[in-house]
Amino acid sequence: MAENNQSRPENNVNMRNMRPGGMGGPGFGPRGGGRGPMGMMMVREKPENAGKTLKKLVKYIGKNKYLLLSMILIVLFTAFLTIVAPILQGRAIDAITINEQKLSVDFQALTKNLLLMLIVYLSSAILTYVQSRIAVKLSQSTVRTMRSDLFSKLERLPIKYFDTHKHGDIMSRMTNDVENVSNTISTSISSLFSGTLTIVGCLVVMLIKSPLLTLVSVITVPLTVFATSKLGKIMRKYFVAQQALLGTLNGHIEENVTGYKTLSAFSREKRSVEEFSEISGELCKCGIKAQIFGGVMGPVMNVIGNLNFLLVAAFGGYLALSGSISLGTIQSFISYSKQLTRPINELANQYAQIQTAIAGADRVFAIMDSEPETDNGKAELPTDTVRGKLSFKNVVFSYKQGEPVLKGFNLEVSPGQKIAIVGATGAGKTTVVNLLTRFYEIDSGEILLDDKNITDISKESLRKCISIVLQDTTLFSGTISENIKYGNLSASFDEIKKAAEIANSDVFIERMPDKYDSLLSESGSNLSQGQRQLLSIARAALANPKILILDEATSSVDTRTEMHIQNAMIELMKGRTSLIIAHRLSTIRNADKIIVMENGVVAEEGCHEDLLAKKGCYYRLYQSQFAGIST
Repeated sequence: MAENNQSRPENNVNMRNMRPGGMGGPGFGPRGGGRGPMGMMMVREKPENAGKTLKKLVKYIGKNKYLLLSMILIVLFTAFLTIVAPILQGRAIDAITINEQKLSVDFQALTKNLLLMLIVYLSSAILTYVQSRIAVKLSQSTVRTMRSDLFSKLERLPIKYFDTHKHGDIMSRMTNDVENVSNTISTSISSLFSGTLTIVGCLVVMLIKSPLLTLVSVITVPLTVFATSKLGKIMRKYFVAQQALLGTLNGHIEENVTGYKTLSAFSREKRSVEEFSEISGELCKCGIKAQIFGGVMGPVMNVIGNLNFLLVAAFGGYLALSGSISLGTIQSFISYSKQLTRPINELANQYAQIQTAIAGADRVFAIMDSEPETDNGKAELPTDTVRGKLSFKNVVFSYKQGEPVLKGFNLEVSPGQKIAIVGATGAGKTTVVNLLTRFYEIDSGEILLDDKNITDISKESLRKCISIVLQDTTLFSGTISENIKYGNLSASFDEIKKAAEIANSDVFIERMPDKYDSLLSESGSNLSQGQRQLLSIARAALANPKILILDEATSSVDTRTEMHIQNAMIELMKGRTSLIIAHRLSTIRNADKIIVMENGVVAEEGCHEDLLAKKGCYYRLYQSQFAGIST
């Protein structure tokens, strides 16, 4: 009778202090009916709108306007020095002349220009260093803001988003994709400004000195633009696909690391390695193609640059022989022609990184552009006024349109009543809880809390009234005390101890070396399953909810541990409206009312003895567990 766990949540925390729509928030996968949408990452061949992505990226960079302005000013001055240097070179060369086969040197002009060149080069080096420092600060500040916004958006996404997207891919966007953006900002932004200013400045000076030689110098520019655009178009799809495959690979690793025990239990190590090799192989192939085309860009630009050098030297020599220009001017033009093509070459060499950054930013903004969890409820519900009366009236719900999981579900729960919900796989048990907590919104019908429609109540206010204890307990790195306090951050130590006593967890806590200050390893792996479950019950007890949901809270522990947990739950349920989802029918005999679900509706309801006497759905479920009779 185990339900479909393909989208089973891994978190077990009280909803009072954790917004369920976020990373690490409590939630249920769409398991009721086994029809929940399973997440598969969609791989796009190219960004949906590269221009739109760039605009958004520029806005993030612009948030650090003082750093950006400082960098632009330094780049402007550095570009000015870059333009001045060839002029000084030309003047220094022209200070050395040959007249009537006699060498003539204007030492004053030569010394002056050489000293000025030394100052220019030293100043340029210092400014370049300062520029790189500012670029790094700009980069880190920008990605810090981007990461914060991305994580904040993840916290506001609905549960459905995490049910339909691989967690490893989401983590890849948060880490790898954002890091690619960081690297590009630190290296490419200054190059863009510097390159643009250098190109404009060089063209102006070159036109002043010799319009004809300038025309020769720019002949190769269209060839450069053509080669860049053609190679860039080919590169784009490979770099975007590379990022997507990297996300898939991270997702595969995350699944296998978190599920390693299951993987080992079924001897799936070999197949897991094969699957990893397949994805890694695809990533390798894609990466090779991306890097090949990215690597070709530089040599192609160098060939075009050398062709430009040849044309300028040859035509400049011809003009010098005719007396139109001096040798110093030719030297200046050779330098300017190199500086004219240098920014284009730099951008060409960085084009691969820029494409990767655009692809990464596109994947990051895809999450940011996702619809956040909506909440039309405005009414606030003070926790101390909640009685815990629940009404489900003709509720219809579908995870997938046209395939309803609940088909007119009706249920009345009185304040303080203990209701057990049972049924075969796919009956829709957990879906009822998903809808009560508004992890998903109903298609039709209504759910009332104390005669108020829950859609009119704010989700935050609604969830403050509810605590959940799941089968799969999530504990966090930190002390035992901190993990219990997660149910109520303002609780005192005495309140924490009281909650532990209610949950029967104080016994094993007192035996630990540091007691409540004992550190837990990742996910509480240094505790047994039963101990982790008792801590989750203590966490719920500390939250002091009006409505308690127990979702198969004892199904993964042994009989002796189950007894301790049941005793803790009995204490916890006192005076609270409780919904108990259970597969072990032995755990629900004392429920005030048992609801048997079948095909999305209530098939039977009543106490344990009455339902057995009817010899209906509940009787068959009971017999299948305890008498070995097939259903």
